Amino acid sequence: MNVGLMAHDAKKKLMQNFCIAYRGILCKHQLFATGTTGRLVEEVANLNVHKYLAGHLGGEQQMAAQIEHNQLDLMIFLRDPIQPKTHEPNVNDIVRLCDMYDIPMATNLATAELLIKALDRGDLEWREMYK
Repeated sequence: MNVGLMAHDAKKKLMQNFCIAYRGILCKHQLFATGTTGRLVEEVANLNVHKYLAGHLGGEQQMAAQIEHNQLDLMIFLRDPIQPKTHEPNVNDIVRLCDMYDIPMATNLATAELLIKALDRGDLEWREMYK
């Protein structure tokens, strides 16, 4: 399955730790990320990640296009609800698209863990039929 990864600057370390913790599950799937997040995940978790541009340089739009073409099965966007920067990707656009195309999405660690465990159990196989 195709898994999208994005993280605001304040959550990039959390994304790295998440990917280290769930490397055994993530390595079985295709990973897509905005540039900086993807590079940081690759560095620490030794995972292959297809990297788009940095979010503020167009990576957010590239990820959105992948969602619009129904090419993602799961989206994890760890966001900073307290202090998002103006140059960081806008979570609302991604949330709206995931809602439109029925793509499960996590915006925090608790939901990300639930979704990644569901992915491992095969609970998201319905996405294959949906496509």
